[in-house]
Amino acid sequence: MTPSLKRAWCRLSSGVLLTLALCLTMLSVPALAQQPSKVRIGYLTSSSYVHPAFADLFFGRVSIAGGPWGGNLELLSRFAAGSDDRLPSLAAELVAARVDIIVADGIPAALAAKTTTRTVPIVMAISGDPVQAGLVASLARPGGNITGVTTLSLELVAKRLQLIKELVPKASRVAVLWNPASPE
Repeated sequence: MTPSLKRAWCRLSSGVLLTLALCLTMLSVPALAQQPSKVRIGYLTSSSYVHPAFADLFFGRVSIAGGPWGGNLELLSRFAAGSDDRLPSLAAELVAARVDIIVADGIPAALAAKTTTRTVPIVMAISGDPVQAGLVASLARPGGNITGVTTLSLELVAKRLQLIKELVPKASRVAVLWNPASPE
């Protein structure tokens, strides 16, 4: 993984962690006077593993709502191992396990979580357009039970090209690698 890709992934992961931290804080507010109970976090992904940069951030920095992992936080992970058709049943498993929140890694996972529950909060971490994917009504007012982060930034494309031109003034062509079959 290139250093710039790793930095971008860490920024995305940091945004997810901030959103997750806010959600967990909100979940713990009503129980301030009560004995702390476990907050169950469901992690749903198309992949077969948690990306190492995300794992470092997730496991190293999430220590809110009363303590670190093993305290009152419990993580239940579900991996589709590249089989997106398994995601709806894995999302149903998380809902049946009565998780307090679902962290959906990628558009397919977020869509599966959205179709599975309308009550469990879903934190999405995606690189595509959540409006176009049908996850949220709009970026300003997502509605429903979904929140999170996206690296969608179409409005920054012109600025990125300008920066490339400034960094490499002699550049006359720029290539873009894109998979039109991928929803992300």
